[in-house]
Amino acid sequence: MPVQDIEETAGQRVARLRKLRGLTQHGLAARSHVSRSLIAKVERGHSLATPAFIAAVSAALAVDPAEISGHTCPGRGLAQDRIHATIPQVRRALDSVDVPSDPDVRPRPMSVLVQEIESLRLASKNAEHLQIGTRLPALLTELAVHAHSGDDPRTWRHVNAAQALAVSLSRRLGYTDLAMSAIKDAAASAARSDDPNLPALAQLSRALMMMMYGSWVVGLHIVRAAASSVDQDTPRALAVHGALQLRSAVLSARGTSTGSTTPGDAWEYFGRAEETVRRLPGHTRDWYALQFNPANVQIHGCAVAVEMGDHDEALRRDALVTESVLASLPAARRAHHDIDMARALVEAGKREKALARLAAAERIAPQMTRYHPSARAVTAHLIDLHRSVPEPLRGLARRMQIS
Repeated sequence: MPVQDIEETAGQRVARLRKLRGLTQHGLAARSHVSRSLIAKVERGHSLATPAFIAAVSAALAVDPAEISGHTCPGRGLAQDRIHATIPQVRRALDSVDVPSDPDVRPRPMSVLVQEIESLRLASKNAEHLQIGTRLPALLTELAVHAHSGDDPRTWRHVNAAQALAVSLSRRLGYTDLAMSAIKDAAASAARSDDPNLPALAQLSRALMMMMYGSWVVGLHIVRAAASSVDQDTPRALAVHGALQLRSAVLSARGTSTGSTTPGDAWEYFGRAEETVRRLPGHTRDWYALQFNPANVQIHGCAVAVEMGDHDEALRRDALVTESVLASLPAARRAHHDIDMARALVEAGKREKALARLAAAERIAPQMTRYHPSARAVTAHLIDLHRSVPEPLRGLARRMQIS
């Protein structure tokens, strides 16, 4: 696979879109609040197009971030791609939750559906996209029947959990329109539920989407407002509060790329998350599948440093993450950490180690890694850096359908 045969890179997409809009690199820099030198480096393939860069530049160019990242083009090869083939059914099931149910649908008992939610939450932690996409439509449809037959707040709590799974799946696969729609649906079901923490969780998902689009200030406003509404008097409320602090830390870290925030802001929010996780009782359950625990907080410290471009600090923190810490995390979180570290390593000029971390991520969570925009960006960037692409990298690109 010669380098010239690789599909268009993020930098090449930026250059093409910039020129189509009649912008110079200086003009794009002024619009995006990203330095001209970084734009030039990304366009030439000398620097990685980070999520923060993609979000800022896509906003300036008025395009969806996926148009620059090349992240999972929905609709491409659906006949061959079983994961994408599940999305139309998920979309239809989501759309039918708020309308009277089909009288011919005979749902399973609620106790069985609750077990199904927990099973799919586990599948989500392990990034088993096909499992979720295949089973989620029936779960949503059956929950809707129960919800409309009695309008029980407890049932709406479970509807919300299923909608949250749909948000995660659609976001991971690049269906941002579906994710945003599902977030709004989840907010509505949260308001009808008996759980006071669910409205804040809906805002947590919304802020994540704001982060994808480079709306750092708006996202921070959302999570700060949500955090102020959470009464930290129970372990489950503490988990929600802590997750909001972690989201604030990552939002702030990305915001440093455009001067919207400072490194001090990011580390302050991260410190609040550390303080919150210390307040949780030992061996507490995984409330709302948030994975808010000491191990996840520790690897988020690496992510905060990566998002700020402080790769030395990210690698220093990574060296402190033990195998036992990683083993305590589900597959999706471990793989995400490896992808973050691959970003830091490639920017530090350590190509072989970066590829090794991508390979580790793929072994742990293959479906997630092959679709993840950062994993794809690092893979494409590594290809650009090689005169002769080594077989392990060639194989990874092939499995990601980078051709």
